[in-house]
Amino acid sequence: MNSFDWAVLIGYFGVMVAIGVWSHKRVGDVGDFFTAGGKMPWWLSGISHHMSGYSAVMFTGYAGISYTYGITSFVTWSLPIAVGIAIGANLFAPRLNRLRSRLHVASPLEYLKNRYNLPTQQALAWSGVLLKIVDVGAKWAAIATLLSVFTGASLNQGILITGVITAVYCTVGGLWADALTELGQFIIQLLAGVAMLVTVLSKIGGVSGLWNVWDKLPAGHTHPTAGPYTVTFLLAYLFIKTFEYNGGMWNQAQRYMATSSAHAARRSAWLSAALWLVWPVVLFFPMWVAPLLVHAKKPDASDSYALLTEQLLPHGLLGLVVVGFFSHTMAMCSSDANAIAAVFTRDIAPVLSRKARQWSSRAGLIAARVTTVSFLALSMAIATQVNSPAFKDIITIVIKWVAGLMGPIAIPFMLGLLRPFRKSGPTAALVSWAVGLFGFWLTNYGIAGLSLQVQIVTPVATSLVLFILVGFIRPEATPERDAVIAKINTDDDGAGAGAAVAAAGTPEEGHVDRTVTSASE
Repeated sequence: MNSFDWAVLIGYFGVMVAIGVWSHKRVGDVGDFFTAGGKMPWWLSGISHHMSGYSAVMFTGYAGISYTYGITSFVTWSLPIAVGIAIGANLFAPRLNRLRSRLHVASPLEYLKNRYNLPTQQALAWSGVLLKIVDVGAKWAAIATLLSVFTGASLNQGILITGVITAVYCTVGGLWADALTELGQFIIQLLAGVAMLVTVLSKIGGVSGLWNVWDKLPAGHTHPTAGPYTVTFLLAYLFIKTFEYNGGMWNQAQRYMATSSAHAARRSAWLSAALWLVWPVVLFFPMWVAPLLVHAKKPDASDSYALLTEQLLPHGLLGLVVVGFFSHTMAMCSSDANAIAAVFTRDIAPVLSRKARQWSSRAGLIAARVTTVSFLALSMAIATQVNSPAFKDIITIVIKWVAGLMGPIAIPFMLGLLRPFRKSGPTAALVSWAVGLFGFWLTNYGIAGLSLQVQIVTPVATSLVLFILVGFIRPEATPERDAVIAKINTDDDGAGAGAAVAAAGTPEEGHVDRTVTSASE
């Protein structure tokens, strides 16, 4: 990188901070900070949902998969995510929006206190927070790895630079800053991705290279599944990502909650699904043909895209593509930070401290910002250990840890929204969560030699089966819980919600409304 590239990178950081400062004016309370006050346009929510779903791991870990195995990187990663989000567009997105509009909560997990009970809410909250610290740490390590290729900066220096910039804008501006910076980042990535595609095509014979280059690539590059990424892995990944990308890891749930209505949330989901189907192909093609243009130095080929960029692009465009790397990671990390701050401030802190239950609007907002900074700092500390024996490498964390541990956390949260699972109460939720976590430990550390698909599917499958089975054996539906589910599941945004609750009414009906409201007090 020369001075021109550095100017582009520094300019990008400056714009991100400026957006955060501007967004500060739109944040008056924790509702604005965590859910944009329910005023986010559906198209902005959709772009934000898409951008917050992947990071520089795509340009490191998945670049290595593309370099080694070819199109399986798309078939077993972004395609199942697109399909999963499309499934959730009608199944989950409207219901998640109603958490805010009907139950008046600011954190995705606030409703769990009334849907199940306090211990269930706390178990899911604490385990999800700890998982996300590790997950975001992997994202910081991924972007720092790329930064070291281009600038020579150390891993820790790269983590510090990106973490501090992200902390400034997402702490000041909340979800509004996240969404607006993600819009800018999407535009930058659009320009950078197209520039990279055009440059690569010019090296392989022009547009005809799109269909003429495949016989020159390594054998198996056109196989939809290859290596450890089998059909079983694909199906397992589709199942897992349907939960994760529809709100199971909370930050995507916030995008749906931030829209004005259930209909807007549904449109947001369809836009995100379309972007996941089309845009990754543009980004992946240069990675697929990279074996013809560069020789990866790392055993896992995670440096292949960085080498491709460094060798092919002129200065200026090189800086733009580096900015594109940063944009994805900062989008995901800032959205995760906001989600975790929401869960800690609204769900965990009030249980730990009496003072937290009595926070004023200003005190709650300060707590949200302090929590955001604290989460980012912890994840940055974890990032410095990402290549230690405990974590092994970036792609291991992203695929095995997140995919494996997400299920036990997401199953009670997501299925608790749906009427067919109304009989599954706190016992079903806690048993499925605990045994699912044990299944992760057993398949990853207790039994040696298991395949990747077994390791990632066992925890979520175990949680799913137990959540349904325990709910059938020991049903725990109550009028109060039925009232919560009724509010989330009625289609209209007006009187129908009240009618649904009235239909489930009992002598305790007034108590139902008070318990629902108390979660947002």
